[in-house]
Amino acid sequence: MRAVLQRVSHASCKVSGKTTGEIKHGLLVLLGVEEEDRVEDVCWLARKIVNMRIFGDDKGLMNKSLMDVNGEILLISQFTLFAQTKKGNRPSFISAAKPLQAIPIYDKMINELETLMGKAVARGVFGADMKIDLLNDGPVTIIMNTKDKENY
Repeated sequence: MRAVLQRVSHASCKVSGKTTGEIKHGLLVLLGVEEEDRVEDVCWLARKIVNMRIFGDDKGLMNKSLMDVNGEILLISQFTLFAQTKKGNRPSFISAAKPLQAIPIYDKMINELETLMGKAVARGVFGADMKIDLLNDGPVTIIMNTKDKENY
């Protein structure tokens, strides 16, 4: 599973002109699911996301987590995080999980994040053509991969 965390001042998702999710201060999380991903990956990644100390303290240092600042999450499914670009100029997404496998993992991530945070997670619509609007704060952008936990 791959995730791109972006610290934002605000973010929203629209599908067909209708807002499906919107947050103020917090994290926009782009989530890609791979065929080999399991529930253990979801639990590990969700804990890392809510506890990652990337928010400023009173001295401006990144010492606070999403939980510390009472931040919100906008979770967006994004299979393109598994683009393979080695051959040619058209990316391949062969390692991205198909919807029948990816949707339950995406839903599990929503449930896990909501349980850890004690509040609802804003979201996009799986598989839809989404328009994401955000104001990146920092910018602070973190990339995580559950297949390489030792380095994350």
